[in-house]
Amino acid sequence: MRESVEQRHRRILRVVRERESVRVSELAATLGVSVETARRDVAALADVGRVRRLHGTVTWPTAPLNARDARVARRSSPPTPSGLVLGMVVPVSDYYFRAVVQGARQAAADVGARLLVGITDYAADRDLQHVATLLDAGVDGLLLAPSWSVGGPTAEEAERFAEPAVPAVLVERRIPLGVPGSHLDRVVSDHAGGAALAVRHLARLGHRRVALLARHTHTRPAVRTGYLSAVRALGLPDDDLSPAPTVPWGHPDDIVAREHLLRLITSGEVRAGLVHTDIDALNLLQWLTAHGVRVPRDFALVCHNDEVAALADIPLTSVSPATFAVGEAAVRLLVRRLEDPDAAHSAIEWLPRLVVRDSCGAAPTPHDPETR
Repeated sequence: MRESVEQRHRRILRVVRERESVRVSELAATLGVSVETARRDVAALADVGRVRRLHGTVTWPTAPLNARDARVARRSSPPTPSGLVLGMVVPVSDYYFRAVVQGARQAAADVGARLLVGITDYAADRDLQHVATLLDAGVDGLLLAPSWSVGGPTAEEAERFAEPAVPAVLVERRIPLGVPGSHLDRVVSDHAGGAALAVRHLARLGHRRVALLARHTHTRPAVRTGYLSAVRALGLPDDDLSPAPTVPWGHPDDIVAREHLLRLITSGEVRAGLVHTDIDALNLLQWLTAHGVRVPRDFALVCHNDEVAALADIPLTSVSPATFAVGEAAVRLLVRRLEDPDAAHSAIEWLPRLVVRDSCGAAPTPHDPETR
């Protein structure tokens, strides 16, 4: 059977992860493909930050950026029309942030700029390490998604980014008011608005109780805020069944939370729910099906995030953040700051859309501006 591009990309990632650094010619020999095919695949993976490439060598993206290589990368590449080189530091290059990086790359290309990406793998000490390396490479501005805790940065953590050496824009991160750096330009998704959108949709379908199961991530506080705001406005009870965040990155696979939900469903008390993330919703769908719960007949399911929602056996209605637009807007905001350092600071929020599929039991309503 002929190997698909996606399968070959997975093999490349496995080899680079194991070796940390490998020449493209060696990679091609390992994979049993031509050097040109390997070079093309590496370029595609590098464009979304999943690997890092330089002068025929491929490295794993979470490895610390080498200052010398970063400078060489800038100097050896063909000059861009604008001459700008931008640096971006994000925690991961896959799942949610993949489209953010893609949007940033597209916007950078549109203005004739280059984008260097550093991946921290949620290791906070790598944030400043990557920033220092990018500055040493001579970037003109920075796009930053620091690896702060779910509750946001402490005053000490925020202060490290409060007065950057070059103009900077926060991406999917906020610094609380009154804390150093709260004035920085930022572009974020309105996850609270997205959660409220999902609750209102389920209420319009006639549900008077909506459960919430949310993974312990940076998005969870906003999802919880939006959920609470909506149920209170609609006069619905608070049915947040999310596992307590007693362990890092706790998620709705918690058996206690699942069994609690199952009891509420089988008793007829709760017949709808919002689950963050879509991966967790897909897993929950399979678990509920195995326990005799029919979605959407017995339980209307909406998920937050839209990375894999459409791939479920019963396609999942989802809150779909505008991740690509976040990356685009962040670059444009940074370029604006570079062109006019005295411009008023900006905070841009992108409201997610609700993508209606089979799992909520409602037909898509194209005329509704909140859905598609």
